[in-house]
Amino acid sequence: MAKKIGYFLSSEEFGPRELVEQARMAQDAGFEALWISDHFHPWNDAQGQSGFVWGTIGALAQAVDLPIGTAVTCPTIRIHPAIVAQAAATAAVLTDGKFTLGVGTGEALNEHILGGPWPTSKVRREMLEEAVQVMRELWKGENVNHRGTYYTVDNARIYTLPDKPVPVYVSGFGPASARLAGQIGDGYVGTQPDTELLGAFRENGGQGKVTQGGYKVCWGRDRDEAVKTAHERWANEQLPGELAQVLPQPAHFEQAQQLVTPDMVAEALVCGDDEEAHLRRFAEYSDAGYDEVYINQIGPDQRGFFDFYGQRILPQLKGMRSQ
Repeated sequence: MAKKIGYFLSSEEFGPRELVEQARMAQDAGFEALWISDHFHPWNDAQGQSGFVWGTIGALAQAVDLPIGTAVTCPTIRIHPAIVAQAAATAAVLTDGKFTLGVGTGEALNEHILGGPWPTSKVRREMLEEAVQVMRELWKGENVNHRGTYYTVDNARIYTLPDKPVPVYVSGFGPASARLAGQIGDGYVGTQPDTELLGAFRENGGQGKVTQGGYKVCWGRDRDEAVKTAHERWANEQLPGELAQVLPQPAHFEQAQQLVTPDMVAEALVCGDDEEAHLRRFAEYSDAGYDEVYINQIGPDQRGFFDFYGQRILPQLKGMRSQ
């Protein structure tokens, strides 16, 4: 049984004030931690938001007492790893050490904006490995000079630091990334209940490290309406292969997701208010071996979701955990 049950804040679908209010509702409902996504663009215009995550995290740290993690930040192209290191250190100070930096190799959707090329997946993994090295050096609080394959740091020192270095959890959506996560990460981030990926992480240095998994639901009294909402806002999640990594604009995702039908979304996501369906979806992630599981509610009815989970779902999940 997962040791921690968290809520996943969507920076693509809600503005920063809404996210702070959702964090308060999550804490009041009994959620135990927060994830927050880090995007420059939403996946499509129906989502409609893309606030600067570090500003939102500062507000969250003052609004709630829950641990916070990014799911996930790309510290390689759009923002230099030295700047991400400073931002993460400040977030850790604001949260009294309860901040985790989730990182990944990113998507062209967010990283192309400065006009540089979009590297191959192999190069992106190499960049991520070097970026993590740079950040960890800076978190020692000493002057850092780094001349690497991808990054240069010239006589830089971070002065505002937490008592302990920021934990770095690495996302792994394929076998190579899962192996890298085990080798360089303090933990693992995934979005599928895939025991093979979790196994690859653990077999390559991840044994005993924290694993975090997350997924989306669309709670609502009317299941058909919930399916419609999920399809309008998050059909992009059902696109196959590497499209999520290589398409550069929300308009391209809108074109591609025309191939995704409402039935496909209904089959992939839990929609509606069937209590057993919500419990089964959580169990898939917990049974796969995730230590922490984060749930995101799609659409505007956040209050209804938190009431439902706070009264009906979380008590059962916590009860099973204590058995």
